[in-house]
Amino acid sequence: MERIVERPGALDVHKASVTACVRVWEGRKLIEHIAEFQTTVAGLLALGDWLAALGVRQVVMEATGVYWKPVWAVLEDSFDCMLVNARHVKQCPGRKTDVLDAQWLCQLLEAGLLKASFVPPKPIRTLRNLTRYRKTQIQDRQREAARLHKILEDTGIKLGCVATDILGKSGRDMLDALVAGTTDPNVLAELARGQLRKKIPALREALVGRFEDEHALVIGQILAHIDFLEEAIDRLSVDIEERMLPFAAQRDLLMSIPGVKQRVAEVLIAEIGVDMSVFPTPKHLASWAGVCPGNDQSAGKRRSGRTRKGSKWLRGTLTEGALAATKTKDCYYAAQYQRLRGRRGHSKAITAVGHSILTAAWHMLNNGELYRELGGDYFTRQDPDKATKRLVRQLEALGHIVTIQTATSTATAGTREAAA
Repeated sequence: MERIVERPGALDVHKASVTACVRVWEGRKLIEHIAEFQTTVAGLLALGDWLAALGVRQVVMEATGVYWKPVWAVLEDSFDCMLVNARHVKQCPGRKTDVLDAQWLCQLLEAGLLKASFVPPKPIRTLRNLTRYRKTQIQDRQREAARLHKILEDTGIKLGCVATDILGKSGRDMLDALVAGTTDPNVLAELARGQLRKKIPALREALVGRFEDEHALVIGQILAHIDFLEEAIDRLSVDIEERMLPFAAQRDLLMSIPGVKQRVAEVLIAEIGVDMSVFPTPKHLASWAGVCPGNDQSAGKRRSGRTRKGSKWLRGTLTEGALAATKTKDCYYAAQYQRLRGRRGHSKAITAVGHSILTAAWHMLNNGELYRELGGDYFTRQDPDKATKRLVRQLEALGHIVTIQTATSTATAGTREAAA
């Protein structure tokens, strides 16, 4: 293979050690330098010195879990680091040792056959860590809320059948009273606030159950854990908002998209960054995110259109935004969802809406423009005759006789009658 990179360096990264390989050509003679280093800070600093002494300028490593991150952090300021997808370099069999892996990776880098994965700059990576951790805390809170529902069902108390949110102010007051030892349904029902007071008779029936000491202990612990998680989520949100200040303009742009509020916009920026030059087109971004149909074609037949695996954090956030957008009135995304749901099903329709949101985000971040709404009647305006025929078929199927008369001809006839 032709040499594209002089003195390439390759790293096979593991939890406790990293195997390094450097290819050096002296005339027509190839010398491969192999060394192993610990993944401690001292070991990684020694790795950097070793690479610099061999004249290495470009270093490649595989995206191995999270083990590559400390190596990248130590080397990124001194070398041109490249992160590659392990799937792209594992196509040749028989390479089953760390040394052979590093040698093969180094040879591919030397020949210029590797494509770098997207690694955002440090401020975006910091935001990404915080938003992902906040998401795990939100998920933990949801699990605790589910456990609370489960334990209440065990007691026979049907608070969730009357109150929309049992962790709201009224529901929380009732749960705290239950934990404190108050089991009289009349007393508990009087703790209702606001609109829930209209349901006091139903609350009295729902709050009758067999609430024992074990239930009080478990529910007390669950409520304490939920309070702790809510406090952690609030602290993380405050810190994220402070770190988002340099990107406040881009966040506000994204928040003009239907279904995208502050938290979704923060996650979008943390996952894809604000520099869209790393993605040549919105199609490249959608492919990287794993929200576009896959390609599996052979002998002229398309066998599968499954989406590839992308970032679960980005895809989950796009799904949340898409679900919110489908509930927005007179919105293009809601019309797109309704158009696709009947033919493709809910899951694929939501993925398609998420794809559209991501495409809009690429254009807005790339051009600095606000979102322009196409309207809920966009597809009808594209082909009004087709929409008319569809509606006529539906009316005829219900037994009606339909006569079509355009609004223009009706207005013209009315004008003539008035003149007469």
